[in-house]
Amino acid sequence: MWLYLIQGIGYGIAAASQPGPFQAFLVSQALTRGWKRALPGAFAPLLSDGPIILLSVLALRQLPENLQRLMHIVGGLFVLYLAYGAFKSWRDFDETLKRPELSGQQTIFRAAMTNVLSPGAYLFWMFVTGPILMQGWREMPLNGLGLLVGFYTAFILCLILMIVIFGAASCLGPKLNRALLGVSCMVLLGFGLFQLWKGGTG
Repeated sequence: MWLYLIQGIGYGIAAASQPGPFQAFLVSQALTRGWKRALPGAFAPLLSDGPIILLSVLALRQLPENLQRLMHIVGGLFVLYLAYGAFKSWRDFDETLKRPELSGQQTIFRAAMTNVLSPGAYLFWMFVTGPILMQGWREMPLNGLGLLVGFYTAFILCLILMIVIFGAASCLGPKLNRALLGVSCMVLLGFGLFQLWKGGTG
C-alpha cells in the first residue's frame, strides 16, 4: 500500500503543478474574490472526479475519435466562457469597488464544471494514473485506495497553496491584482482556443 500511496502523492503534486483550465479558473477566482472565497474550489475534484475516473478507466479508451474531438470542443467553449468572465472583470476593474462574491457552493460548482469539461483530466486518468489504479486494485483493493488517498491529499493541498499565494498577491495592490487578472484571462483564452484546435484537427 505504501508504494501506491507514495505514487499517488507524486502524481497529485504533478497534476496540481501542471497549468490547465481548472488551475487557471482557481487563480482567477483567487484574484477577483480573494483566497477565502476561492478556497472551496480546491475541493471540487472530490465531486467531479468520480465520473471522470469511471469514464476514463472503463469507457473513454473505447470511444470513437469523433466523440473525443467533440469533448475537446465542448470543453474549449466552456473555458472561453470563463475567459470572457475574467476579461469583463479585468475591463471593468474598479479599485474602489467591493467586488461581488460567489458563494462557496457556486465556486465549487463552477470549478467542478471546469474540471468535468476539461479533456486533460480524462486523459490523465486514462493514460497515467488509471492503469496504476487498476493494477493496484487487482493486487489488493487497499493498494488502489492508497493511490487515491495519496493523490487527492497532495492534489488538494497544492491547490490550496496556489489559491492562498495568488489571493495574497491580490492584496499587494490593485494594479498588481488587475495585471494578474489579465494574465489569468489570457491563460484561460489560450487553453480554450487550444482545446477547440484539438477538437477541430483531431
